Amino acid sequence: MKSYSYILSVLCMALSIVSCKTEEKKSLAEEETKSNKPNVILILVDDQGYGDIAALGNTIIKTPNIDALHASSARFTDYHVNPTCAPTRAALLTGHNANRAGVWHTVNGRSILLERETTVAQIMKDNGYATGIFGKWHLGDNYPARPQDKGFEEVLIHGGGGIEQTMDFWDNDYYADTYHNNGKLEKFEGFCTDIWFDEAMKFMETKKESNTPFFVYLPTNAAHTPYFVDDKYSAPYKNNENVPNADFYGLIANVDENIGKLVNYLETTNQIDNTILIFTTDNGTSAGAQIPKTDDRLDGFVTKGFNDGMRGIKASKYEGGHRVPLFIHWKNGGITVGKDIDALTAHYDVVPTLVDLCDLEIKDDIKFDGQSLRPLIEQGDDSRFKDRIVITNSQRIDVPEAWRRTSLMQGKWRLVDGTELYDLNTDPEQRTNIADKHPKKMDDFKTAYNLWWEDLLPGYSDLPRIHLGHEKENPVKIYCHDWHTEGVSPWHQRHIRSGYIDNGYWLVEVEEKGTYNFKLRRWPEETQLALNAPAPIRPALEGTSVRASKLGKVLNIEKARIKIQDIDETIAVDANQEYVEFTLDLEPGETNLQTWFTLDNKEELGAYYVSVEKI
Repeated sequence: MKSYSYILSVLCMALSIVSCKTEEKKSLAEEETKSNKPNVILILVDDQGYGDIAALGNTIIKTPNIDALHASSARFTDYHVNPTCAPTRAALLTGHNANRAGVWHTVNGRSILLERETTVAQIMKDNGYATGIFGKWHLGDNYPARPQDKGFEEVLIHGGGGIEQTMDFWDNDYYADTYHNNGKLEKFEGFCTDIWFDEAMKFMETKKESNTPFFVYLPTNAAHTPYFVDDKYSAPYKNNENVPNADFYGLIANVDENIGKLVNYLETTNQIDNTILIFTTDNGTSAGAQIPKTDDRLDGFVTKGFNDGMRGIKASKYEGGHRVPLFIHWKNGGITVGKDIDALTAHYDVVPTLVDLCDLEIKDDIKFDGQSLRPLIEQGDDSRFKDRIVITNSQRIDVPEAWRRTSLMQGKWRLVDGTELYDLNTDPEQRTNIADKHPKKMDDFKTAYNLWWEDLLPGYSDLPRIHLGHEKENPVKIYCHDWHTEGVSPWHQRHIRSGYIDNGYWLVEVEEKGTYNFKLRRWPEETQLALNAPAPIRPALEGTSVRASKLGKVLNIEKARIKIQDIDETIAVDANQEYVEFTLDLEPGETNLQTWFTLDNKEELGAYYVSVEKI
């Protein structure tokens, strides 16, 4: 009996050792698989056009580090995005046409990503990646559309679509600003672009130490307005009659410098070989090319600056508005030599490409509008791209319209707004409309467009809403930037300073039944200014292009009104207080929220800032 017990004990010990070794091997295999996953860095520069890079033909601008990346990357020469920033970001991060993702404007509540959309950050996170964003989000500042709601674990961003915009921290000026850091406001010393890159590299370093693959999204607010930059970056371009805006070029010079620092970091830490490094921009140039004032301010022909011979600039329906650079470098993936790829490609191809290159698992219900660029990169196989049709547009209105500021593309054919046909092989500047010479092609293209439009049309009824009383954001601060209004909502802090007269409503969803407290403000909470106070001047900064702001205008507010669900209340105002307060009992569900301030001259406007808390 003792002998049997002894044998059994030895056998159990042996099995235990084998089991431990098996688990150890499994763990090591998992770690090896984890460490072999390529890191991904996606750099998206704001408002830099195709022609704002030396390697792409600009003989004035100096971009040595972007040029070096260009020299060692797959370069997509016919790559297209939306003509403005928020729609491009929606498509780039979801693999869906921006209109399908609910984003077809930059303001008016139409720059908010639909709750149902899955981003590449969520896909990466589900596949074991650490995810971080550093810079500009511009797809919603409230739950459920914030980056932390869409797959990003590390979040460092400014508010809105740019520094100085309505939801950005008051009086940020690119220097020593206050940003949203993982949901909390935090002040950072330094210049904005430097901070994005520095903090991104700190994040990468922590993931290197833990042997965790990372996805880093680096969307810079540069070179968007305001063109604030150190004089040392803009000085080389001053007094050059061929440069439309020296400060704009200066911002790009600083971005280029930071890309150099990033590449150096990756090289010195031995991470460069297994990192997929992507460089692109969000729309055509905003200030690197100039159109005469006698022409359409967006769609005319460039007479100053460089835009690679393209017609139009940012927001244009012509090539200059939406054809931008895309470079992809990955040594371990065999992408190290400069190679031009001329196939027609688009921003919604990037996510399926990363899924393919990184061998990511995705949920069965995720279907992309784009397709993987891997066959083009690895085999030069353009068979799936020869006849493809890419459609991009700039709706920039509340209710989308068919053919509005649209470019339908196939090969080198361009059908603009359904009426103008161009062949870029013979007419790269899109000067001669040849629609009447190609009736069959016009019919075919219009049929293709109608099918595309019918596919998207049902989704336009799915409206992004800001949630009130949700545990992930309570209280919630909402901004006039997201008003739905017939005009253009006040999206910039200069509108707040000037007392811009307008109003609109927010699309909201009340999370649950309860009592809600509303605070209506004329100035943002961080200023602690009274309703009738003037905002102080933000000073200029010596040695930079930062200009002093204007003094904030006094508004003599006498009454406040709020309307939500079946409630419509008006009260008198003590304008010496910071805010007007309402406490209301609400039912759960989708609704609209609107507010009013009535001035002493009987003019009315909406409250620029409102905070809502379920109590």
